[in-house]
Amino acid sequence: MSADQLVTFAAAIIGGALRVGAPFLFVSLGECLTEKSGRINLGLEGVLVLSAMAAFGGSYLSGSAWIGVLCAACAGALLASLHGVLCSLPRVNDVATGIALMLLGTALAFYLGKPLIQPQALQLPSIALGNWSDSAAVRSALQVNALVPVGLAIAVVLGWAFANTRAGLLVRMAGDSANATRALGYTVSGIRIAATAAGGMIAGLGGACLTLFYPGSWNEGVSSGQGLIAVALVIFARWSPLRCVLAALMFGGAGAVGPALQSIGIGWGYHLFNIVPYVLTLVILVATCRPGATAAGAPGELGAIH
Repeated sequence: MSADQLVTFAAAIIGGALRVGAPFLFVSLGECLTEKSGRINLGLEGVLVLSAMAAFGGSYLSGSAWIGVLCAACAGALLASLHGVLCSLPRVNDVATGIALMLLGTALAFYLGKPLIQPQALQLPSIALGNWSDSAAVRSALQVNALVPVGLAIAVVLGWAFANTRAGLLVRMAGDSANATRALGYTVSGIRIAATAAGGMIAGLGGACLTLFYPGSWNEGVSSGQGLIAVALVIFARWSPLRCVLAALMFGGAGAVGPALQSIGIGWGYHLFNIVPYVLTLVILVATCRPGATAAGAPGELGAIH
């Protein structure tokens, strides 16, 4: 491999990590916030697909990609709010409800999104990180989604809020001890509904990344299970928003290996490399989860989900 090819390959991996990892970043941050309150949302795949469709439809109908982003956030918040409200009812199982809402979200997206498969919608602007290079391949590889800085800012704000604000401490308390939260006069279900809705709104931005930047179109297979992978990312990140950034970049880089090899003329095994993120998910789950053991950093109430 020549020096130019090495630079192109490295740029493709870095650019791919930022590009492919953007949906992972938003969905994992949304799930991190939700789980910090003591609730798990396995319906994030439905949230991601529905918000992706809403983003594309909003951009197509309004002529503004940013209105599409707003539609995605609202769609994610609404579906997640439904999950939060249902899970606050007596004898309702969080996991079963999440799976049901995953099916509901994907079904709604497929039904409402049928007219959107062929049209083209306005896309989000990109941030050029490769202008330092004379190589067109490097400049093309380092085109970054304009929402990526927003995701990084959300991660920093969440990490700071959990440690330094009243709202963040309430979310953590509800996730660690429901009894202690009630003893102080707070409503656990209200805190969890709010955290779940906010988490869905953040996850909805991941859907906007899919249809308004990369791959930049709406189709029924646009998510490819990224919402479910985000749950594993949160476990791997030990429920830390800042570690979620690193985990998302790692998964994004893994997903970019195939295209990066193609950028330097190596086409062998392209489809094989597409399964790397899923294999990585299995490896992480096996390596970090032990029967009968609680993962470090896990909110105490997650073990009590029924």
